[in-house]
Amino acid sequence: MKTSRRTFLRAATVAGLLSAGPSVRASARARDSEFDPWIEVDAAAMRHNVAQVSRRVGGRPILAVIKNNGYGLGLVEAARVLEPLPAIAGLAVVKVQEAHALADAGIRKPILFMGPFSEKDLADAVARGIRPMIYTPAGPALDRIASRLQRAIPIHVCVDTGIGRVGVPYHEAAPLVRDLARRRSVRIEGIMMTFTEDAQFDAEQLRRFSNLCAQLEAEGIGLGSRHAASSFALFQHPDAFLDMVRPGMALIGIYPEKEFRAAGILDLRPAVALKAKVIYVKRLRQGESAGYNRAYTAGKDVWVATLPVGHADGYPRNAAGRARVRIGAALYPVIASVSASHTIVEIGDEPRVQVGDTAVFFDAAEGSRPEDVGAATGVSVYDLTMHLGALLPRRVL
Repeated sequence: MKTSRRTFLRAATVAGLLSAGPSVRASARARDSEFDPWIEVDAAAMRHNVAQVSRRVGGRPILAVIKNNGYGLGLVEAARVLEPLPAIAGLAVVKVQEAHALADAGIRKPILFMGPFSEKDLADAVARGIRPMIYTPAGPALDRIASRLQRAIPIHVCVDTGIGRVGVPYHEAAPLVRDLARRRSVRIEGIMMTFTEDAQFDAEQLRRFSNLCAQLEAEGIGLGSRHAASSFALFQHPDAFLDMVRPGMALIGIYPEKEFRAAGILDLRPAVALKAKVIYVKRLRQGESAGYNRAYTAGKDVWVATLPVGHADGYPRNAAGRARVRIGAALYPVIASVSASHTIVEIGDEPRVQVGDTAVFFDAAEGSRPEDVGAATGVSVYDLTMHLGALLPRRVL
């Protein structure tokens, strides 16, 4: 099968990002150019969002989910903003590397690792004080590890009430929880579930979870904090706030669904922005083209600007003809085709921008919020932020 240049570039970019370790990322940061794109993390906006969520849930503790590189903000950067806040009870991630990175960064609040593990992974994580999420018969392994450490291991039990992803099925959960609770090696710190976000089925999920918890507590089994509510549930299910909530996207100020933005329930401020400097400004004469396959042809003489951001950085490949980029006070349309490393915008009849001007792909301003870019391009706002390039420098404001 013939491999096109673009297919090769896409594969190489993905492989490079996945294989980049901390030393590679640190080396890349040391060589940042003045014209490299960057991500800004607005710490004040994050603190505002935490306060909004805390108010919404009546002061219940917040387990902050910062999986997948902090939803694009940067894992450690997000953790260091969130950890000092009294409302934050702990942090949760899905990759074992991220759990270790938080521990290595000196994060002292509880870290919940919600991903899969081998016994070695489990032993290494627990030795660093990381809490595992348990949903299989891991009691014997926990016994062995606890014996070596000479202390009980705090865990959270994950129950599958219908999402079918991970978690012990709710109708099989009681025996597992009983087994774990009777072991001196284990301390059940929490029990959790995840909604399918299907409006009609969510109520049944919560009923299953509540019945299970009530049954076990009636037997005298301590379950710790019950938690089920993600960012979505903050808007839909106040009855699911339980003992603790587990939001992610809401903390970085992004509404998970379009209708939530107008609901008036939470005032969220985006804490993430993607920016770059204009690297080139030129005039296209009528009939001249731009982009692969001559995706854009000038219908008249027009000025364009090239920006050093492409789909390898996480900007949507299909943004051309749909999204706009803010330079100064004006929004300019993306034209041609978004390549791996470049985006072109149409400026108009006059060269209104200069090399070195700051271009904003998305930020907190109305019209260029992440939700606006997602809506314009048909890209999930989760994809838009979580796919931001891991090598892009993060600047905490």
